Amino acid sequence: MIMGEVRCRAPGKIILAGEHAVVHGSAAVAASIALYTSVSFRLHQPSDNDDTLRLHLMDVGLDFSWPTGRIKDILPDSVNSIASSPTTCSDETIKFIKTLVEDHKIPESQIGIVSGVIAFLWLYTCIQGNKPATVSVSSELPLGSGLGSSAAFCVSISGALLALSDSSKVDFSREGWVSFGEKDQLLANKWAFEGEKIIHGKPSGIDNTVSTYGNLIKFKSGTLTCIKSNMTLKMLITNTKVGRNTKALVAGVSERKNRHPDAMTSVFTAVDSISNELASIIQSSSDDDLTALTKEQKVAELMEMNQGLLKCMGVSHASIEMVLRTTLKYKLTSKLTGAGGGGCVLTLLPALLSAAVIDEVIEELEQCGFQCLIADIGGNGLEICFNGR
Repeated sequence: MIMGEVRCRAPGKIILAGEHAVVHGSAAVAASIALYTSVSFRLHQPSDNDDTLRLHLMDVGLDFSWPTGRIKDILPDSVNSIASSPTTCSDETIKFIKTLVEDHKIPESQIGIVSGVIAFLWLYTCIQGNKPATVSVSSELPLGSGLGSSAAFCVSISGALLALSDSSKVDFSREGWVSFGEKDQLLANKWAFEGEKIIHGKPSGIDNTVSTYGNLIKFKSGTLTCIKSNMTLKMLITNTKVGRNTKALVAGVSERKNRHPDAMTSVFTAVDSISNELASIIQSSSDDDLTALTKEQKVAELMEMNQGLLKCMGVSHASIEMVLRTTLKYKLTSKLTGAGGGGCVLTLLPALLSAAVIDEVIEELEQCGFQCLIADIGGNGLEICFNGR
C-alpha cells in the first residue's frame, strides 16, 4: 500500500427512458452525466500528531471529527473487517454509528445528511479500520433531486478508501484522471451498494452501478447490461426544486394499473419498446453527420413519446409541465427523469443548437425559479487522480 493523498470522483445519473414502467417488467435505460461528486482522502502521518478522523462536507458547510479511539470503542467489529469482502451494516450497528454522528449538532434543516455520514463511517471503518485521516467531499449534483447524488457519494468514497488499501490494484504511476481496473470497479461498486443500503434501505443498485461504470446501462427484471454509447448526447437538466415522495408515486402507478389493467399494460409495453429502441440507436455506429442528425431526431421522438406515457401513468406535475412548455417554445424536446412529481427534467440539446438559444432557454427557466445544469451524457464512471500528478 502506498501512503499519501488520493482524489476520486464519480458521476451522477439520469434515467433516459423507462422509469416507473421498469417496476412492471419493462426495460429502462440509465446514463451517467458529467456532473461529479469528488472526494479528497489523506491518511495522517505519524508526524502530523493528529489521531483524528475528519470529514468535511464542503457543499453543506458541515465538519465532523472523531478521535480514532472513540470509533474503535463503538465499532470494534467493523475495524477488524476485510476491505476485499463487502459486508452489510446491521440495524444494531447503525444505531451505534448514529451515536458517533450525534456527537455533532446537525441543524434540523440538514438532518437528511445523517444517513450519509453513517454510511461514510461504515465504509471508512470497514475499508480503512481506525486510521486517522482527513476526507473532504464536494459535489456538482443537487441533493435529493433524483440525479444519484447519494450513489455518487458512496462510489467516490469507496473508490478513494480502496485506492489506499491493500485490496486495490490501482496503478499509481499514471497521470491525470484515470479509470479503475475491472476488479477494483467491481469491489468499489459492491461497497457503494452497502452504503446505499444504509441511506435508502432497499436500493435497486442501478444508481451506484451507473456511477461506478459510467456510460449507459439497460436494466430489466433485475438484470443490468452495460451499453457503450456511439453518439454524443448533451442535456439541459432542469431541477424544479419540487420535492416528491417516490414511494407514493410508485404506489400511484400501481393503483392506476389495478384500475385499468389492460390500458396500463399497453402503456408499459410501449415504454419497453421505447427503451429497447433507444438503447439500440445509442449503440449503433454513425458513419456521417447525416446519420448522427437522424439518430438525434429519433432520440428526441422517443423522449417525447416516453414523456406522454409518463403523463398517462399520472406522474407528471405542474412544475414539469412548465418546463415542457418553456422548452417547446424553442422546439426542444423534454421529459421528466426519475420518479416525477417534481424533481428533474431532461431537455435534449441538439448538436447544431446555438449557444445563444441555450442561454435564452436557461434564462427563462431560471426566471421560473428552477436550477439549470448542462451535462454530457454517458461519460466515464469512477475515476482516480493522485496528489501531485
